[in-house]
Amino acid sequence: MNLVFVMPGTVAAPRGGILCDFYNRYETVRETLSRIDKAAREMGLPNISARLIEPNETSDQRGPEVQYLEIFAVSIATHHMLVAEGARPVAIVGQSIGELWALAAAGHLSVEDAARLAVARSQVLTRQSWDGKMLAVGVDGRRAESLAGLINHPHLVLACENAPRQSVISGPEALIEHVERVADALGWPSFPLGVPHPTHSPAMAQAARDLRATAPRVPYGAGRWRVCSPWLGRDIGDDDPVDLVAGALTARVRMLHTIRDLHAAGADTFVECGEWPVVTKFVEASVPGVRCVVPLSESDPVEAVRALITESAEGGPFRSRVPVPSGNGHGPAAQVSEPVPAEPTPVLSGAVPLPQADVLVTAAPVSYVAPVAAPVPVAAAAPVPVAAAAPVAVAAPVAVADVPVAAAPVAVADAPVAAAPVATPTSAGLDYETVLAELQTLYGDFLGYPPDLLGEDDGLESELGVESLKQVVLLGRVSDRFDLPGLPSNSSLLAVGTLRRIAETVVEARAEAAGR
Repeated sequence: MNLVFVMPGTVAAPRGGILCDFYNRYETVRETLSRIDKAAREMGLPNISARLIEPNETSDQRGPEVQYLEIFAVSIATHHMLVAEGARPVAIVGQSIGELWALAAAGHLSVEDAARLAVARSQVLTRQSWDGKMLAVGVDGRRAESLAGLINHPHLVLACENAPRQSVISGPEALIEHVERVADALGWPSFPLGVPHPTHSPAMAQAARDLRATAPRVPYGAGRWRVCSPWLGRDIGDDDPVDLVAGALTARVRMLHTIRDLHAAGADTFVECGEWPVVTKFVEASVPGVRCVVPLSESDPVEAVRALITESAEGGPFRSRVPVPSGNGHGPAAQVSEPVPAEPTPVLSGAVPLPQADVLVTAAPVSYVAPVAAPVPVAAAAPVPVAAAAPVAVAAPVAVADVPVAAAPVAVADAPVAAAPVATPTSAGLDYETVLAELQTLYGDFLGYPPDLLGEDDGLESELGVESLKQVVLLGRVSDRFDLPGLPSNSSLLAVGTLRRIAETVVEARAEAAGR
């Protein structure tokens, strides 16, 4: 088994207490967090590890610098846990600023210097204060680059090639809004990324020069493990870390190509050093069937890693990730293929903004990759009648990159369930069963599933095959239906999305709104 460790870039703030178990178990984790805390104090920042090792700890000083250092702390702590348990990578890969975490993990530079360089990067980007924006588009890099090229502005470029059907465009905010409208007209799913510092554009040239001129030069060396750079397109050798971080600000990140090159060279298992599947979603979409492990998303991260190491030592058979059994009483969940329209249909009128995969989000992490699920027959089940709501068709993948489109101007969000009255958007006292029934109808109508096949504990993506970009649209409709404009920012509903979690969140949010 050939392992690759992958480091996420700027994702959401980690959960409080996420590193508590690692901190208690491993001396290397305690030492590393102490070194990050020391570097943070020297730069006038608050303690970084306290919130990560104490479940109830909070921080009132959560600027982008703290955000970056918390993400770094989670990534490097997970790396040390993996090594302590016997995992040895053939390579380490980082997404965007995650490349800096990879350099520290591999020993190319010290933990303290990586923390200082991360903060220096954040500060030069804040000083430039570029009025830019990044937009994820559910198409391949060639189409995304052509889309940006229609406007022909030097700062509007293809920034990231994450997966076969996930790319990111970076550019001036006004132009990104034009790109978003064109993508909608073409039926391509898209959503803006909530980033404090849009990057990977030629517009960052001044920030790159500023970083090279002001960042402290740090000692660096060959390191213990190989580090592959998705923007350089090669392994990192005798490269100055300051130049690497500065160069990446204006460069395109080709994660898709790096993943495929590593797989072609023999890598068969990718382990994410982060809280949620982010980069590993890119991996699964780029190399279908490859094994991906995200220890911190498991109920027992250490046992998950030990099982992986044991299997590797015993030469066990390769197994791709298998969906867990359904909790809806119908036995194992089946992934259902999307209906393909027999004739042209109108495109979806608008994209719903959600947080990003590569950069900072405001609530909880989210990945933006939509792995293609193989069609599996669905077991027969008695459908629940729904009043005059036509199933929503999905445009053919070649034409519109699997974006969901409306088959007719039917107000799906207002379709009543036959067994219960529909509450108005302003209703406050919603009970769980009513909300769940409405969600089953809304999701079923949109996806073309009988509502009773949508179990409340079924994973929307892992079991039902509802890819991330479709969940973006659906969560926006839930937000509109229940008058909860802040709901789309709660991206944990996508990272580990089930109808139960969404229903409980809606009930709690409506109760809070009623109490104000």
